[in-house]
Amino acid sequence: MELEPSTNTPIHAADRRPRLAAPLPVRLVAVEDVTLPAAAGLERALDAFYVALLGFERDPADHYRLSYHAENVDLHFDVLEPLIIRDDLRPIGIEVPSLNDLERALLDLNHPYRWEKGFTPGLRNIITQDPAGNWLQFQESRPI
Repeated sequence: MELEPSTNTPIHAADRRPRLAAPLPVRLVAVEDVTLPAAAGLERALDAFYVALLGFERDPADHYRLSYHAENVDLHFDVLEPLIIRDDLRPIGIEVPSLNDLERALLDLNHPYRWEKGFTPGLRNIITQDPAGNWLQFQESRPI
C-alpha cells in the first residue's frame, strides 16, 4: 500500500512574538545595584575589563557615570579625581560560567590574580583587582 503524494504545502507564518535577548553570562552576587569608585581616565580600561573580558554590557544611556549590566543587577562607577578614599576593601562577588576560562583570559592579559579556597569543600574563587583598584571575587555559577 502506497500513500498518495500530498497536494497541501505547509504554510510557515512569521513568528510575531517579541524576541528576548539571551541572558548575560555574568551575575553580581548582590541584592541591589553596586556602586564603586574609579579614578578619572580609566574608562577605556574598565570597558576592556568588564565588557570584553567578563561579558558585562555597557549602558550607553547613563551619561553621568559608567554603568554595566549583569544578568541580575547593575554595576555603576562614580568617576572621581584621584585620591580615592575607599570605605572598605571587601571584594564584590561576580559569578562567571567558568573559572578555568577566566583564568586563561587573565593569563593572556598578564593580569595578576590569586586562587582562594572557600569555606565549603571544593569551593574555589579567583581574587583580583579591576583597573580602578576595586577588589573582585569570582566564583563559578552552578545551576541548581
